[in-house]
Amino acid sequence: MPSALPPSALLHERAPAKVNLSLRVLGRRADGYHDLSSVVAFAGAGDRLSLRPGAELSLALEGPGAPVLAGEADNLVLKAARALAARVPGLVLGRFTLAKRLPVAAGLGGGSADAAAALRLLARANGLVVDDERLFQAALATGSDVPACLYGRSCLMAGRGEAITPLALPRFGAVLVNPRVAVATAEVFRALALAPGMSFATGGAAFPPSPSRAALLDWLAVEPNDLEPPARLLAPVLGDVERALVATAGARLVRMSGSGATMFALYDDCRAAAAAARQVTGAHPGWWVKSTVLG
Repeated sequence: MPSALPPSALLHERAPAKVNLSLRVLGRRADGYHDLSSVVAFAGAGDRLSLRPGAELSLALEGPGAPVLAGEADNLVLKAARALAARVPGLVLGRFTLAKRLPVAAGLGGGSADAAAALRLLARANGLVVDDERLFQAALATGSDVPACLYGRSCLMAGRGEAITPLALPRFGAVLVNPRVAVATAEVFRALALAPGMSFATGGAAFPPSPSRAALLDWLAVEPNDLEPPARLLAPVLGDVERALVATAGARLVRMSGSGATMFALYDDCRAAAAAARQVTGAHPGWWVKSTVLG
């Protein structure tokens, strides 16, 4: 097992945005959780988290999203750290500093990505190997999206988030757009109105092995995000975001990520994505717009 790092070391970790290229809601389980099937990719954009190992657990916030999170009773970074500490006797904790760059409650898995980054930092600080089962257990105990974010690479996420299958995806230029409207995941699932034990969607088409860009786009054309219709009821501005992205040159797919209210568009390269981002920003300066890479 790798040795733990000295307490004075300052460790850094990225927390990339999670983008649901597809999201099928297969049904609601008797325990209240929803069974999902989602192809997940990670963006070049995201938050940043650092850890100075020590005896006490604390969290400092900075960045544009810090004021929004300041009122949270229990940030997912702290929840993940406590979940791992409950499973690893004598775990060294420390002071986290979160640079919050992603919009909050945006369907980009920002909080889950932050929690996963915290687990990776604690693993490094304590000399835990990356495939230590206790890391996965702590991730799942923290939130359904955290295991995929802990894996941190393109994958198929199934069940309530506990089943992760690696996928090889082609790279796309991408634009992420959030109209600065927060949409709570619980409200979207409530609007979906599935009773426990109720089925909703089928598993859909089989995912093509090692797909080309064309094959992936063809597959995504028939594999939607089932949370988009209820999210649009809660946030009608999503229609404006969709129209703004569809109007950009070279947009190959426009869709909502997660439970919203962030929409994404895929492009053949980063140059086309950057030009699209400039166009959307110029027309809607109040929106959060980010050109990035997915895959």
